Parts: sequence; structure tokens; C-alpha cells
Amino acid sequence: MLQASLVPFFSLVLVLGLLGSLTANAQQEQEEVKGAPAEPSDAQEIRQEIAALEKLRGRLPDRGATLYLLAVDKQHLRETREALDLIKDCLTLREGFDPSGSPSFMEFKDSKEFGALIERVHRDFPVVAQAREAFRTTEKDLVPEGLAFDERRSVFYLSSLHRRKIVQIARDGTATDFVPAERYALLPVLGIRVSPVDGTIWANSFAEAGQTELLHFDGAGALLGRYKPRDSAKHGFNDLVVRKSGEVITTDSLANTVLRFDPSNERFDALRVHRQLFYPNGIALADDDHSLYVADALGVVRIDVSTGDSRDVDPGPHSTLAGVDGLYWHRGSLIAVQNGIGSPRIAAFRLSADGLHVAKTVVLENRSNFTVLPTTGAIRGDEFYFIANSQIDNLNDGKVMDVTRLEPIRIGVAKLP
Repeated sequence: MLQASLVPFFSLVLVLGLLGSLTANAQQEQEEVKGAPAEPSDAQEIRQEIAALEKLRGRLPDRGATLYLLAVDKQHLRETREALDLIKDCLTLREGFDPSGSPSFMEFKDSKEFGALIERVHRDFPVVAQAREAFRTTEKDLVPEGLAFDERRSVFYLSSLHRRKIVQIARDGTATDFVPAERYALLPVLGIRVSPVDGTIWANSFAEAGQTELLHFDGAGALLGRYKPRDSAKHGFNDLVVRKSGEVITTDSLANTVLRFDPSNERFDALRVHRQLFYPNGIALADDDHSLYVADALGVVRIDVSTGDSRDVDPGPHSTLAGVDGLYWHRGSLIAVQNGIGSPRIAAFRLSADGLHVAKTVVLENRSNFTVLPTTGAIRGDEFYFIANSQIDNLNDGKVMDVTRLEPIRIGVAKLP
């Protein structure tokens, strides 16, 4: 599996792999100074991923997604010409990829050829700035990843990677600790959802070493249970949904799989998927309670949890479902926080009646002050609340790298179509 930090698609990946990437880059630079260019330490893993991607190339409904991820891999191997050619092929499809906002392609910034490509992208996909600020936190170093809305209590829950806690935010914006730091010695907290069954709260936690836990809290923030896989493999629980039966389904970004958790027997079982997943992250459940949508680096897969059937959702021409972090279901549409397509954006994808094709794509926010580094969000009525500036790029090995860059966390809100 490709070292997580090398793919700047997902908040989880950025945070937990950043230290390894910086160390590898530093070692590489030192060796190059000595006159001996060195390959990245994970070059073999990257080539394995490239081989897997090449097998999928041309077989997925979203051609641009495979090209984009291949370009990221090639550029990390410093195969710059190949990376630029792949980017050109990707952008020719006019799907919405914007590599100008990706750290992977900073080396191309001064290239006239690259600049011309970006100009065309920005003409096709202009700035969209319709969101407004809903509220902001007074704590600047939360580095939040998950956001959920509790209809019963009319509050939001905000998970913290850095402080390893969960914050509760009232309708007037007042924030208090729902689960205080250090109370349960939590790992960094990621995805968070409210159970439709009893209003309890489920959350995922994950640390760099491959340690992960599924957490369960009551409405007062008391810990009801903490669960982890019983095998010895490395796992990284990311985002989750809760079914009407109480079953929890979570993405596992380290194991590249999707797990269903049965609270009655505390067992995790993998869901079958028709293709290999690459860093599964966002996850959404349709109102029918069995149509599950799972996002990975290459797009969105629909899994029927009743039959086990799975298929890629076709984004249609000039659209992409790739690079989704937060993913949500709203009245026949998928609402997505896409921070893995270069410059982050918020988009709504209206699905066809069979749920397998995008009938219409509406960009809700793009290259604005509310898409600095978004991660996830929550739906309240006909509005989408989302983390606008997670500051995850300022977190390294669990520590804030530059405290002078910290600022209040802003929660934006956009009207849903």
C-alpha cells in the first residue's frame, strides 16, 4: 500500500503519514546533496500501486480519477515528464480536477505549460463563493476532522485530532466539551455520527501505528464501549454510518476495506467490493437503509448491503466523484467534500433513479475562503454545515508545527439544491 502521506486526498491520510513523508524527503535531499540521487523509501510500494492502477485504467467510469492518482504517484517518484503528461490527459476530460491546489504538483507552479492547463481549468470551473460562516471555535488547536448534527438535542459534535476529544456546539455557537480530553485516553478522533436508533453517538479513532477503535457514547458523553478488530493487521477506521438496526459500517483507510460492526456480538466483518479500494474514506447511507455509498480515491462505489452487489457510480461527462472526504445522502443526492482533486470544493451530485449515475452536478463552493482545507460536514434540514479550515496541514506526529499559523476553526454553511 502506498505510504499514506503521499496522497494528499484525505484528512486522515495527511495527518498520520506526514511525519514519515517529511523524514523520507529530508533523507532524500541529504543523499542528493552528496551527489547520489535516491529513490523514495516507499518506491516499491508506489510501483505496486501504479501497477494496480494501470489494470483499472480505462475500466472505471471516471477516467480522470485513475489518471490523477497515477500522476501523483509518478511525481512522487520524480518521473516528472510522465506525471505532467498524465495531468494533461486528466485535465483534457474537464471533470473538475484542479492540481494547482495540490502539494504534489508544486514543482510545476512556474511551468508555462502547467499554467496554461490551470487557466483552462479555472475557466471551466470558476470560483463559487455562496457559503456563509455559521460559527467558529475559540480553541484554535483542535484540528477537527468529523462533524455531526444531533436533531434530538439540536447540537453539533466536532471531533478533534489534536486534542483527542469531542466538542459539543449549541445552536448559538457556544462550544463545550462533550468528551473532554484525557478522560478516556482516546486516540485522535475522526468520523462521528448519531445513531438513528437511540440517539447515542458513534465515533472512530485512529493513530499512526495502525491502532484504531470504534467508540460509543451516550447522550451525556459517557463511554458505552470501545471496539477494535481482533486480528493483528493494521487498521485505520475513518468515517462511518449507523443503520436503523444499530449496525455500524465504517471505512478502513489502512486496510483498504469497508467493515460492518454488529454491536450484539461485537464482531467486525468485511463487505465484499467488486474492485480494489484505494484509501476508502467518506461513506453515506441512503434512506432505504441498504444502499451504501463508499468514497475512495477513484470515485464512489455503491454497495447493496442486503445482496452484496457493488458497482461504481458513473459521474457522467465533465464531472468527478473522486477524492471525497466527507460524503452524505440528502434526498436523492450525494453531498461531497472533495479535497482530493487538487483544490478542494463542496459539490452536490443528483443521482438517477437507480442510484448508479449522476444526473446533475452542482458545485456549491469552490476555491473560496470556505474551502481552505475542508474535511467533513453535517446536514441540518436543507443546509450543509462543514469544516472550512481544518488546519490538518499544520499537524505533524500529533503536534502542531507552527502555533503562529493557528486560527479559530470556522464552520461554513451552504444551502443545498
